Amino acid sequence: MSTEIRRELKNPPKSLEDDLYNLTMKGKWREVVDIYEKHPIAHETRLTKSEDTALHIAISTYNSRSKNSNHEKLVEKMISHISSSFEILSIKNVRGETPLHLAAAVGWVNICKVIASKNWELVRIRNVNGETPFFPAVHCGNSRSFLCLREIYNKGTKGNEPDENFWRRNKDGNTILHSAISGEYFRLAYKIIGYYPKLVNSVNIVGESPLHVLARKPNVFLSSKHMGFYDSIIYRCVFVDELKKQNVTYNNIAEASQTNHSIGRKINLPENYTTCLNFFRLGTLLLTGSSFWNKQKNKSPDEENQRSRENEADTKDDERKGKDDGFFPPNYTTCNLLFRFAMKVIFIFLGVGIWRIKNVRERKKLYSHASDVMKEMIELESRYKYESTGQRPNRKVEMEQFPETKLPDFAPDVSNNENEKSEKKKTANITQVKDTPILVAAKIGILEIVERIISKCPVAIQDLDSKGKNILMLAAENRQTSVFEYLLKSRKIPTYMFHHLDNEGNNILHHAAMLGEQLQPWRIPGAALQMQWEIKWYKYVKSKAQPQCVAQQNAKGETPKRIFTRTHENLMKAGINWLIKTSESCSVVAALIAAVAFATSSTVPGGLDEESGYPVLRDSPSFGIFSVASLAALCLSVTALVFFLAIITSRCQERDFGISLPRKLLVGLTSLFASIASILLSFCAGHKFILKDSLRFAAVPIYAVASVPVALFALAQLPLYFDLLRAACRKVPLRSYKVF
Repeated sequence: MSTEIRRELKNPPKSLEDDLYNLTMKGKWREVVDIYEKHPIAHETRLTKSEDTALHIAISTYNSRSKNSNHEKLVEKMISHISSSFEILSIKNVRGETPLHLAAAVGWVNICKVIASKNWELVRIRNVNGETPFFPAVHCGNSRSFLCLREIYNKGTKGNEPDENFWRRNKDGNTILHSAISGEYFRLAYKIIGYYPKLVNSVNIVGESPLHVLARKPNVFLSSKHMGFYDSIIYRCVFVDELKKQNVTYNNIAEASQTNHSIGRKINLPENYTTCLNFFRLGTLLLTGSSFWNKQKNKSPDEENQRSRENEADTKDDERKGKDDGFFPPNYTTCNLLFRFAMKVIFIFLGVGIWRIKNVRERKKLYSHASDVMKEMIELESRYKYESTGQRPNRKVEMEQFPETKLPDFAPDVSNNENEKSEKKKTANITQVKDTPILVAAKIGILEIVERIISKCPVAIQDLDSKGKNILMLAAENRQTSVFEYLLKSRKIPTYMFHHLDNEGNNILHHAAMLGEQLQPWRIPGAALQMQWEIKWYKYVKSKAQPQCVAQQNAKGETPKRIFTRTHENLMKAGINWLIKTSESCSVVAALIAAVAFATSSTVPGGLDEESGYPVLRDSPSFGIFSVASLAALCLSVTALVFFLAIITSRCQERDFGISLPRKLLVGLTSLFASIASILLSFCAGHKFILKDSLRFAAVPIYAVASVPVALFALAQLPLYFDLLRAACRKVPLRSYKVF
């Protein structure tokens, strides 16, 4: 009899399988529960090509936004009807995912708790990629699911911490901390660091730690964002809470959410009154003074449960806050808060908008939380402590294999040299070390990481990448102006670093002359302006480098000047074409204005007096305006035409892009815009004589409409004009982060 039941379980009836498939696709879970109750064979019946069971589908269709309590109750009933819980609940689909994997991924905390409570060993099962259910929870940013699974796992293991490999993905070696930082879930990453600090120094199969992952995310740091005037002021006025280490569990979060809901029910206000309530609370905070603010700032939940490591971490956080936020004395807190509140109100009345303030606040929260995670990881970083970890096992052997050699008395064999080169390449590949986080941050331009690592471990400034480049070379090559200027101003750079040569014999000026793969490293449009800022950057680095670097040759016999000419050849050609086309277009407009201005300046409105020979309307104010404006339009348009023709006929050499060509273009555009304004003014002044007294009130609208086409042309060229002004005024170019 038992063998017949097993055969039936392996081969379910076709009709039952079809009915179960149709019901799951239609979302009729009540009928599915009935089938689960009557037919145990349905518990392990696979319904889709992905080999999902009905429980897989029921969990994967969960949506946290839709408040459907019946769906959760029905899924709980499905799980309760499963008799052999571990065997059925550990069924995997094609991707190797169990129902617990899916519940953790969608953030269904209650179902995670129900499934894992059946058998805590379910949290140890891995999918095809070698991921436990913790990984989908972290990858999707489901903090409550992660805390729930962690609490169940701790109860099952009786508080014993798992091995580090338990938190590692078998496919690529990434840990849950790698995944949290990669998904930019920094609040969750901060909790993971508090629970498992050893994960900070864990590396994947390519040798990257979680700090490497963070160092490749410039979009989560303030140094990579160029804010406008209003956004920069709003950024300083909005409030953002810093992350703190807390002994947080799933029950704490559930109780907190229930408390918030109960408070909301007690207040019993509509949702659109939330803003008014927040302003009222802020006003109460301002009236209570700085003492209440400091209490709330240093207050942490679960103070009875965190006395050892958490208290020390909170003390470090408070000290760090005192250093970072020490712009004002503590007794100035109320005035500071009141000023920020007033600025936010003023911006709303100015039309900046509450949505813009909210957007800036979200960005500040992202930057602040990323900075907190970065600081915590650097505090736990042990990379610069010597440990015999076996990362370079062949180092001692290699040094013994290459004793001091003497020069041969005969000509070396070419074949032997080639063999030696191949062996050296193999040795270099074996001993190659991954770039450290400070070098990665210097390449990307994350100033916060560079500053923090140097302040924590000054010897990190001596790190070299696999090609022998130091941090100064990487900043110069990748046009990271903020990092380069910080390194110069910090005065922590040893002098010998300016004399350093990489593996190919390049000095710092060679790297500043190289143009990398990125097309537009500078935050300015146009190939000609890009070329101008490239020349400015090369001259800036040249002024900081040693004098002998200018004529020094690398292993290929190239000087920095030669490398600059070779790598910027295409950019210079594109800049020449852009300049010629722009000058030709603007010269056509300037010629038309010059022709019209010449005709108008030689015409006298109203004619001349036959007796005196003076203009009849010379006493009218409009006549003087017409005469001066038409003459100014003629002179300015001719000036613009001359400068545009000078650009077209220029030799366009490399050095001309530094000052000569941009200055000519700037003067030409200035004269062109001034001539457009003058010709419009002369037109309005001359046309006023034609209008009769009855139409004098309609003169302003008529002139405004007539000036629209010309004004549109001027507005279209204003961005280029402002870019030229900015390029002329800035000594150090402004780095672009639009590629990120």
